[in-house]
Amino acid sequence: MSVFDRYYSKYDSWYERNRFAYLSEIEALKKVIPKQGRGLEIGVGTGRFASALGITMGVDSSRDMLEIASRRGVNVRWGFGENLPFWYNSFDYVAIIVSLSFVEDPHRVLNQAWRVLKDKGKLIVAIINRDSFLGKFYQTKKSVFYKEANLFTVKELTALLYSTGFGRFSYYQTIFKLPGNINSVEKPLKGFSSGGFVIVSCQKIRKNKIKKEV
Repeated sequence: MSVFDRYYSKYDSWYERNRFAYLSEIEALKKVIPKQGRGLEIGVGTGRFASALGITMGVDSSRDMLEIASRRGVNVRWGFGENLPFWYNSFDYVAIIVSLSFVEDPHRVLNQAWRVLKDKGKLIVAIINRDSFLGKFYQTKKSVFYKEANLFTVKELTALLYSTGFGRFSYYQTIFKLPGNINSVEKPLKGFSSGGFVIVSCQKIRKNKIKKEV
């Protein structure tokens, strides 16, 4: 049983206790999430992000979390990111919001995202940047969730995405203070120099046409 199966209620209540941090992340994600098209969130959890962003399909390995996501209006499927239960070229965009740090095989998850995306489809990956103040805080705090996380730097993630077959990168950031200290919705900024929550947006490119971009 994973930490998310054991503590799914604690996970979901975090977003209520840190509402402005959550809303700040939503505002940043809105900068890159397509307004149209069929979307999938890998690691949908309790559906907090998918329901707020209009992502209609979600997959997760926690049945308790999926039950909550379903009540929030998300069409859910049980499964793992390393072996997605969807056909090739099924989605216009795929989102992986923080979940990549908690999977067993990140490269395989990204390969699966590449597989289910349509040609030139969009991938959005949000992480807690390991190099940021927030990444360092979570590594020190060792919360029940983050003590099991494999945090990425933006450079590491970009290299991993590039090697998987993605290009045309853009970056947004938010969370400029510890979540408990945020008392209004933060304005997202381009780049990744100071925010703890970083979004990498990129596009599926045929592997024989990729040009070096990083």
